[in-house]
Amino acid sequence: MQPLDLPRPRLSRNAAIALAVVALHAGLIWALQSGLLLRTAQLVVPVEVLAQLIELPEPKPEPAPPAPPAPPARPVKPAPSVQKKTAAKPAPQAQPQPLAIADPTPSPNAPTGSLAPAIAPAPAPVAQAPAAPSAPPAIQLPSSNADYLQNPKPAYPPLSKRLGEQGKVIVRVLIGADGVPQKAELRQSSGFERLDQAALAAVLKWRYVPGKRGGVAEDMWFNVPINFVLE
Repeated sequence: MQPLDLPRPRLSRNAAIALAVVALHAGLIWALQSGLLLRTAQLVVPVEVLAQLIELPEPKPEPAPPAPPAPPARPVKPAPSVQKKTAAKPAPQAQPQPLAIADPTPSPNAPTGSLAPAIAPAPAPVAQAPAAPSAPPAIQLPSSNADYLQNPKPAYPPLSKRLGEQGKVIVRVLIGADGVPQKAELRQSSGFERLDQAALAAVLKWRYVPGKRGGVAEDMWFNVPINFVLE
């Protein structure tokens, strides 16, 4: 019989990572014990210190070149005087100028003017605003309700009471300036002849306060309402 090949156990991924971490720590511990890290730190620190302390020397300024000497001044020789003899020329004589003679006749192209004083134009008439129309005089209508008049109530016709006739009558009365009615006419009927005639007879017997226009009494028409109502 042949022996059976048993499968070998394989390490899992997590176990391999754990072994690698353990090996790395063990290496670091051995390096610290052997002094490798200490030597590396001693070598690196002085290099940084030296790099900070070293400074480059500043360049010295170069001296300015000397100015060139000024050239010597040359003596100036006076110029020889030259005398020129010129012949004296006679001065020119002034020629007589023609005299201007005034001509009293005016030129045909000259502008003509008048010595008379200028007359200012008359001012335009100022348009006056039309006067505002006066307010119409106040009108006071006649009245029949004054207490001192003592007007009696219209008489209710007995037949109209028995028949149950009732209504409103409006009588138009012309009242004179003395407060006395001059004539009357029916403005609105009650629908019953007896009631209308009773109203006309009553308003012609009354006395009135006359109507006034601007405080002055005058003849004026006035509407008198009368109600006939059964109680």
